[in-house]
Amino acid sequence: MAIISNPKTLDLNDIQGMVVRGYGKLLETAYFLLEVNDAKSAKAWMHDILPLIDSADVSNHSEKTLHLAFTPKGLNALGMDEKNQASFPVPFREGVATEDRSRILGDYGENAPNKWRWGANDGKLHMVLIFHAKDKAAMSTFLDEERNRLAKAGGISIIKEMKGYLRPDNKEPFGFHDGISQPMIKGSGRPGPENDLIATGEFLMGHKNEHDQYPYSPLLETDQGNSALLKDDAAGSGKKDLGHNGTFMVFRQMEQHVDDFWEYMNDKTKNEDGSSNEDAKIKLAAKCIGRWPSGASLVNFPDKDPGGDLDNDDFGYADKDPDGLRCPYGSHLRRNNPRDAFRWYDKKQSLKVTKRHRIIRRGRTYEEKVSGRDKDEIGLHFICFNANLELQFEFIQHAWANNNQLRHLSNDIDIIIGVPPEGNPNNEKGQFTIQAEPVNQYVDSWKRFVTIRGGDYFFFPSISVINYLTTI
Repeated sequence: MAIISNPKTLDLNDIQGMVVRGYGKLLETAYFLLEVNDAKSAKAWMHDILPLIDSADVSNHSEKTLHLAFTPKGLNALGMDEKNQASFPVPFREGVATEDRSRILGDYGENAPNKWRWGANDGKLHMVLIFHAKDKAAMSTFLDEERNRLAKAGGISIIKEMKGYLRPDNKEPFGFHDGISQPMIKGSGRPGPENDLIATGEFLMGHKNEHDQYPYSPLLETDQGNSALLKDDAAGSGKKDLGHNGTFMVFRQMEQHVDDFWEYMNDKTKNEDGSSNEDAKIKLAAKCIGRWPSGASLVNFPDKDPGGDLDNDDFGYADKDPDGLRCPYGSHLRRNNPRDAFRWYDKKQSLKVTKRHRIIRRGRTYEEKVSGRDKDEIGLHFICFNANLELQFEFIQHAWANNNQLRHLSNDIDIIIGVPPEGNPNNEKGQFTIQAEPVNQYVDSWKRFVTIRGGDYFFFPSISVINYLTTI
């Protein structure tokens, strides 16, 4: 799978930087969840921070960055006309905490939105301000500066602060190398494997997607603000496009039950005398994830983790592992990016389908003290970008991660993020299937290793649209 060039054709100065890159050298992250109390003051503050918002142009890259995103209630609080708000897609307008969305995503029981600490069930959440900095000292100074700016501006309250970080080895809390196999946006100037080069419109509105169509984009339905700052709708409606060079952001706080995860792997792989089998434990965990802890592919290294920092994405499933004997069909990564093996009879068609359901992930680890617990909670501040919430994030979670009837599987869901249908009588009989010869292996009595603690859907506009929002 060759690395191919990707000429820069997009206006990178207009695109918020997080969509294009993950800031791997800026290890510290923080988030201010904001409420608008006075629209005029809030818009003055937005105009003031506009020069600090990092663009996707690498020449603008600094040692600290800001990004800004909005909830539907935030757009309303800023004064956006109801007709213009109504032009946004239904999933965004409804938010992630509706009954329909909860059914699609599996947010029930302990994951139900009414148990979350923040997010879509809180009418006060209007914006999120995202920070990156190189280290803790730089972040502390940065946050103090922006708290002071907010206090001076008035009209905006910080309703919650959260912090996260990226480990230098890029591993997430379960101990696996994360951030591999990220899509590359066509026109971004960033080269990558051919199979990861995805049409611009899958991630940025106002551009054609993998269907060779313009994705649904919010349009200016009634004149408001300085519309000269907006691009014309590329699809030819004659209206101004609020979505051009913007996208939608999913933000989910996902607690990871690390001790439970590894205890489960240990219990399922013990030797006959009851002693632990470390190699077997790690191999089972790798089968569930779909990669070794180092990041090495099971397809290329089926027997043992070769070790080292192996950011390896140069493989497909169709030729090397069509029967799932190396990387199981139901593993977390193979489910959520089936590559060229989604349809076993046609590699080309498989890639075509898979490319229509990709997301750009920007997760960071967090640790949080929780009242009544002896140990800090640890997990992932999961962020992803997609132009179509239904066909990308929601499709992956519902049709792939939560689906217990995928090819050659009978009652398996994604053992990491999957959720069985609520009330399904077979929920207690869940299993993880490892394809093997002469017969498959079945690992039963699974339990959930991830609990949702907060989340919402956000509009992540272009820099020019943020500027426009200060004029409405």
